[in-house]
Amino acid sequence: MLITDKEALKNYYTQTRHWQGIPSIEVTEKGRIFVSFYSGGTTEEMGNYGALVVSNDGGRSFSEPIAVADMGKNARAYDCCLWIDPLKRLWFVWAVMPQNRIEFVICDRPDDDELVWSEVRELGYDIMLNKPTVADNGDWLFPCAVWKSGLITAEVGGADGSHPDGAHVFRSRDCGKTFELIGTAKAYNRHFDEHMLVQMRDGSLNMYIRSKYGVDVSHSTDGGLTWCEGYDCGFGGPNSRFYIGRLASGRLLLINHYRFKGRNNLTAMLSDDEGQTWYGHLLIDGRSNVSYPDAKQTGDGTIYITYDRERGAHYDKNRDYTDDAREILMAKVTEDDIAAGHIVSGVGELEITVSKIIKN
Repeated sequence: MLITDKEALKNYYTQTRHWQGIPSIEVTEKGRIFVSFYSGGTTEEMGNYGALVVSNDGGRSFSEPIAVADMGKNARAYDCCLWIDPLKRLWFVWAVMPQNRIEFVICDRPDDDELVWSEVRELGYDIMLNKPTVADNGDWLFPCAVWKSGLITAEVGGADGSHPDGAHVFRSRDCGKTFELIGTAKAYNRHFDEHMLVQMRDGSLNMYIRSKYGVDVSHSTDGGLTWCEGYDCGFGGPNSRFYIGRLASGRLLLINHYRFKGRNNLTAMLSDDEGQTWYGHLLIDGRSNVSYPDAKQTGDGTIYITYDRERGAHYDKNRDYTDDAREILMAKVTEDDIAAGHIVSGVGELEITVSKIIKN
């Protein structure tokens, strides 16, 4: 369910959280910044919830949660995604376990003082961590994944036969009123798919899929109906989420770990040749345990990037995670900054705090 009651939301304020991570970002035409992430409990587990915070001052400060997706102690809301569609509506999307479905709500007027959300609706299965792509023909393409057997969602019903596993594409041709599964890609070394779709200049689609050795790519020439077997595209990476998308200039933007040792050296880079080569290499954050970037370019050309650092999730019972930074961070940069490899613009700023849990 979606919680928006102001008193109830106090139960999700920063001081109540033990860990946080996996962010997404969107920015409205008027400059309001929304960031989502998830938390709950002490790690990635049942009882997780998705939180949405907002900044009305360009990122100088962020609110406590203004909306929370919470399925209760015996379920899990996680891997949230934010998207502003071509109708300028804000989508707040989250995955649900153990039901293995994707739910979402829409705010028609995200710049209003009081936000009004639609009823909770179902999109597809199991997870949609990354933003949809709007194709040249008007199709809205949603990258929804069912992870293969042995990974987290599969253990509670994902790839057990209830849904086919793979990096799926769901399509809507009626502005999000209905959705249909149209195609699926697979790669031999796929892991937590977390795939992204990019339309290329020749009209074909590329699907970039997280893999054990970095990033695989699969191609479709029929609008996403059929896909070739995924293969290593050469981006590299420490088996972690990345971001790739088309900028207003026509360039591709890639945010990935570069010259890394683990999840460090989160770097933004540009391509003029459809991802064959990359240049610029602006270091967004060189510290360890920085991961899971998401990005949005606004009409003035500013690129907003969010990511997490030292989530504090208790993966090891023998370690005290309260010493972790437990930060959700943001950067504001331009294409000129990325091309130069350092901040040259008047708006560029790195390591902006969205949310930080302070050790008691």
